[in-house]
Amino acid sequence: MTDRTTAYAAAAHAADETSSGGGTEPTDVPAPADDGVQKGAPFRLEKGRRNLPAALSRARRRFGGKKLAIIDADGRQLTYDDMVKASYALGSALRRMTKPGEKVALMLPTGAGSAIGFFAITVYGRVPAMLNFTAGAKALKTACKTAQATKIVTAHKFIELAGLESLRDALAEDHEIIYLEDVREALTPVDKISAILGLFAPALIRANPDPDAIAVYLFTSGTEGDPKGVVLSHANLVSNVEQVLDHVEIYDTDIVYNPLPTFHCFGLTGGLLLPILAGIPSALHPSPLQAKTIAKRVGETKATILFATDTFLGQYARSADDDDLKSLRFAVCGAERVRDETRAMVRRRFGLEVVEGYGVTEAAPVIAVNQPGRNRPGTVGKLLPGMEAKLEPVPGIDRGGKLLVRGPNVMKGYVRSSAPGVVEAPDGGWHDTGDIVTFDEEGCITIRGRLKRFAKIGGEMVSLAVVENCASSLWPDNIHAAVAIPDDRKGEQIILVTDYAQADRGDFIAFARNHGISELAAPRRVMHVDAVPVLGTGKLDYVAVEKLVKSNLEG
Repeated sequence: MTDRTTAYAAAAHAADETSSGGGTEPTDVPAPADDGVQKGAPFRLEKGRRNLPAALSRARRRFGGKKLAIIDADGRQLTYDDMVKASYALGSALRRMTKPGEKVALMLPTGAGSAIGFFAITVYGRVPAMLNFTAGAKALKTACKTAQATKIVTAHKFIELAGLESLRDALAEDHEIIYLEDVREALTPVDKISAILGLFAPALIRANPDPDAIAVYLFTSGTEGDPKGVVLSHANLVSNVEQVLDHVEIYDTDIVYNPLPTFHCFGLTGGLLLPILAGIPSALHPSPLQAKTIAKRVGETKATILFATDTFLGQYARSADDDDLKSLRFAVCGAERVRDETRAMVRRRFGLEVVEGYGVTEAAPVIAVNQPGRNRPGTVGKLLPGMEAKLEPVPGIDRGGKLLVRGPNVMKGYVRSSAPGVVEAPDGGWHDTGDIVTFDEEGCITIRGRLKRFAKIGGEMVSLAVVENCASSLWPDNIHAAVAIPDDRKGEQIILVTDYAQADRGDFIAFARNHGISELAAPRRVMHVDAVPVLGTGKLDYVAVEKLVKSNLEG
């Protein structure tokens, strides 16, 4: 059987492969073991065997209390001393309101407040549950039930500026709402003493959980179904930071710019924990949607590393003036495929290298990432050090397979609202990503799509990601989502949902023919909408897209 989806992916990436020069070829990838397991470079496991309170104290000692740690959206700058003092003072106050080991929900935008709130809960042995405030009251109540959290930490100012009064009122029906401003106003002399001890004798007052103890509850984005709670340990988070630092060269002069939400693992680990534990400042922004402002602030903060998704990076580049992104060494993109058009645009305008990576919440989140100067466009790079991967064959897909991964960053397990507190550990430590991938001869990974994101048409497996890639090549300034629905004659049919009013099926078919792509990938119908549903993380909301399609067809 012809491996059509591989041909589609190759065609979609061909232009970028030939125009980019391909980067320097990596050559130090270990060969797959006899059992078919692919391994990343060696990793010293003890590097990740620290809890977060100890890791924060170590970072302050290592880089100095006066070292800049955070640049907030309002321009406020916090040193490591400022971070530690605020975390221990606030944590001391929260300690009186909670019990050791209690799960405490945190509902704040990306910024100094969320960073301090996260560590304030953590340093005294409580466990934060990060809430996606864009998900709605029902989803947040389910998340709190799943994590067994009865208290929610937030801020009056955030609720007011974001217009979340109705959400707050709904949550307050069965949760205690704790406001940071109120806690700060009520700090006692004991809390202020705790702030000083946090600087000079943290071991006397901080919690010292086992590295394998639960550190945070995160929730999957729910792009294809109901979100699940993901339980990550201290060692999962610290290991993933250390794995990235072993894999990607970070300079002392680097500054990270992070507009991604801390309720998403990419924003939490990559945009917050990594820079803090690596000793480089992180400029934080409360919303990834403010493209013009973000582009300006990148230049103002002289950031050298930007965390984004393809969708957001494209918006920032189109909104930026010529000098706004000139300070960047590279942009790290994950959560969705980086389009050839995005790479070409930022390279042409700003000389900016896009480093594409791959991760899942269940891996804290980074699994693989390209390296600046050793970039392989069209792939997500090599496995991080210490990771193992194997491919499980999938009927109908001749090349590649479903990816399973194992490593020190892979979660403790899932927890569900149907059984709060019950952690479902991955079988043998292997997490089934549900993604169809291939490894090339150098060990670089190409993502062909999620198994659930393949349509079976006339017995052939067609990647919906390829359909979207073709649409993006045709209409690069717009957002497109492909879904499969049942078809009595061919098994399934593909519907393309797009916000480009002039998108035409005939143009799609002509593009497919000209690029050697099977017409099976052509959507049966192109549906025009004002806006394609997108989650707060920047990913396409396929659940909402499918509902939109069904509603339209039934109407």
